[in-house]
Amino acid sequence: DPDSGDNGRLQYSLVGGQTNEFDINENTGQIFTVSVAGKAGMFYLQVQAADQGTRRLTAQTTVNVTVDSSSSSNVVMLVLNQKISAVEKRSVEVQRVLEEKLGWNVFVLNIYPKESDRNSRSSTDETHIDIIAFDEAHQEVPAEDVKRSLREQRAAIELGLQQVFSAAVSAAVPEAPAAAAAPERTAAIVLGVLLAATFIAFLAYVLLDLKRKRYPGKYGKQDLVKKVDVLEGIDNPWAHDKNGSLKSLEKPEHMNN
Repeated sequence: DPDSGDNGRLQYSLVGGQTNEFDINENTGQIFTVSVAGKAGMFYLQVQAADQGTRRLTAQTTVNVTVDSSSSSNVVMLVLNQKISAVEKRSVEVQRVLEEKLGWNVFVLNIYPKESDRNSRSSTDETHIDIIAFDEAHQEVPAEDVKRSLREQRAAIELGLQQVFSAAVSAAVPEAPAAAAAPERTAAIVLGVLLAATFIAFLAYVLLDLKRKRYPGKYGKQDLVKKVDVLEGIDNPWAHDKNGSLKSLEKPEHMNN
């Protein structure tokens, strides 16, 4: 609007269409997503611009948004310690700071609260930003390269964002959680350990049995001594004495008294 003063100050709003999935910055007119996770297709939005003069003039247009079901593996999450409302209002400035510090074309794909409150636009002091970067050849920059550059330029990025938000800003790249072992892999490991233990026990038994067969006298004598120890003192008419001869275990006549 070429007018000056309130007559030239525009305010944008969504006045129709699928407004539950989108919102708009009333000062800049930038449209951003609220919740389109798992959705794909064409969305229609009716956008209105109105000046702030005494006799307000308005104009409307239809915006068609196409949501692609495919997703890039090069999307990187950046976490800011700022309220989502503040980040949304300054998303253009945030994008500019990232482009200056990273040296790539950066696009802000999504702005949302922390994961637990993603479906509710809460006022939490932790906001997640999904970004994707493109090089001079308009090719996607690999996510690992973006993360590495974000960590290397973290101090400069935080300083630039501090000027945008007029407050101390922390910009962090969350670490991906360690992948848990698959149940099938865990079961295979446990089974392998059990089989190994069983094999070791069987091998020890075979070796002991071979040793006994190789030295029958040594192990046979021990078994005989054990048998003698057991038989001594039992009312048995015959038994081996310690010298290997036989003797009667009948009680002597003088003991009958």
